Amino acid sequence: MSTAVEPNVFHGFVHIEKKEKYAIISIDRPGVLNAINRDVLLGLSKALDALSQDSSISCVILTGKGKAFVAGADIKEMMDFTATQAKEFSAMGQAVFSRIEQFSVPVIAAIHGFALGGGYELALACDIRIASQKAKVGQPEVNLGVTPGFGATQRLLRLVGPSKAKYLLFTGEILNAEKALHFGLVDEVVEEEKLLARCEEIALMISQKGPMAVSFCKQAVEKGMQTSLAVGLEIENNLFGLSFSTQDQKEGMRAFLEKRNPVFQKK
Repeated sequence: MSTAVEPNVFHGFVHIEKKEKYAIISIDRPGVLNAINRDVLLGLSKALDALSQDSSISCVILTGKGKAFVAGADIKEMMDFTATQAKEFSAMGQAVFSRIEQFSVPVIAAIHGFALGGGYELALACDIRIASQKAKVGQPEVNLGVTPGFGATQRLLRLVGPSKAKYLLFTGEILNAEKALHFGLVDEVVEEEKLLARCEEIALMISQKGPMAVSFCKQAVEKGMQTSLAVGLEIENNLFGLSFSTQDQKEGMRAFLEKRNPVFQKK
């Protein structure tokens, strides 16, 4: 039985808006372009906790309020970190972003304005990245004399390969939306005013598919990226077999043969 999630605020800066089949998580620190601090990370974690209890959710859209997605980590907060404190902050961010990456349903990043440093690392943890024409993305940490700390050195490598990852990490170049699309950093570019609507369209499209099948696809891709092709194929083989023990498979194939749209049950 699902537990409905009402619109809520977590740690002051992270909002959930529940729709019929998906939810929107918004970071709301517009005065600092949604810069990530400890409270934002704690809020994201609590929001994920809440949504994980709601079986009616088929997809999550992640975005930022105001003029930016997330401009980066909060430099004012980090300025006087010791090496130990910096490592702890990095570990905290990595843990939350890994939760997003491993979340049971797909997560779509709706990127507008700046998605820099920790902001683009947040987008990297999402499954799909849709950007507005005015978006700007990049990993400019080297300009501050530090490395990325929330996963960019590893996720960029896996997303675009070592050469492009090194270029972006070494130069700190900030890319406009079209160049980001060319680099493979975003999946689609849309007009600014159509960004959220496009993400909602994708979320609704996903919500019409077999929920266990979508979850298995996500698991196969995420686990497969961490291993060899042979092991990845074994993961796929096991999940393919497991899918035949689900009601998704029974309903999906029956609907196909009966020439009707499937009616899948929620997880």
